[in-house]
Amino acid sequence: MTSSTPADLPINLAPTVSVIVPVYNGERDLPELTRRLLAQTYPAERLEVLWVDNGSCDRTPTLLQSAVTAATAQGRQMQALTYCGVQSSYAARNHGIRVATGEILAFTDADCYPAETWLEQLVQPFTDPAVGLVAGEVEAFPGGNWLERYADRKQTLSQKSTLAHPFCPYGQTANLAVRATIFKQVGLFRPHLTSGGDADFCWRAQREGGWQLAFSEQAIVQHHHRDTLEGLRRQWYRYGCSNRYLHELHGIDLTRELTQKERRYRLGRWLLKELPLAAVSWAKGQGAAIDLLITPLDLVCFEARTRGQRQARLPEAAHQIEGL
Repeated sequence: MTSSTPADLPINLAPTVSVIVPVYNGERDLPELTRRLLAQTYPAERLEVLWVDNGSCDRTPTLLQSAVTAATAQGRQMQALTYCGVQSSYAARNHGIRVATGEILAFTDADCYPAETWLEQLVQPFTDPAVGLVAGEVEAFPGGNWLERYADRKQTLSQKSTLAHPFCPYGQTANLAVRATIFKQVGLFRPHLTSGGDADFCWRAQREGGWQLAFSEQAIVQHHHRDTLEGLRRQWYRYGCSNRYLHELHGIDLTRELTQKERRYRLGRWLLKELPLAAVSWAKGQGAAIDLLITPLDLVCFEARTRGQRQARLPEAAHQIEGL
């Protein structure tokens, strides 16, 4: 079956779209993200962009006002909102949802750079009335740092891993579109979650709402990988927290912890076998330097996720789901 893309449809037939971007101290990425959003090929008459500043203390408010001015000069719809009630990207998204006027709500993050055809590709699967959610692909922004290369090698941010979740597929809010009516049906994001809110919402939409989740691989946003070891640890610690929250909310299995024997075995195998082979391959120009460190970094990530699972405590308020 073939279907028209929004760019092929008469303007009055393309669904209206609201892009919602939560921002907290985003001054590094806002200028480029603004440029990318203003360059979208989706019909400008059917598009609005809503920034939601979640209490930034850097130059974010000034940059957002500059973005609105630039959009207005081009005849595009853009608003800069502020929400400080709860320090959470999900709470900020909820504020944007309440203000949005679009039939389709598209989400991305302040450190993401969407391709020019991002919205055009992301909205296309909604031509199927059974589809209520669409996840686009998240690719790594080119970086030379060895930790960024590691995350790229592991495809840490790819939606393909979340879409293959054994409990139920979901899309990350770095690149996700949702029919606005679904929020009226199953409620908003849980505002008191700090991680895992995208999975929780997608699961409610599918399991309670009966909606299908589609994947639009050509709807691409680029995302910065963590470029410090501490940043990588924090990222995987949050993944562990997410596992714990979703375990308590939905009963999913927790990730099994490695035993000390398993850790010693993996380190020994790396030192005696993997490292020498990777070093020889790299010396011959047949491999990458990052191959030398894959196993130690895997263990760093695994340990951080394990700590997150152990230490996370689901806030009592997270059991509440606000309606639209």
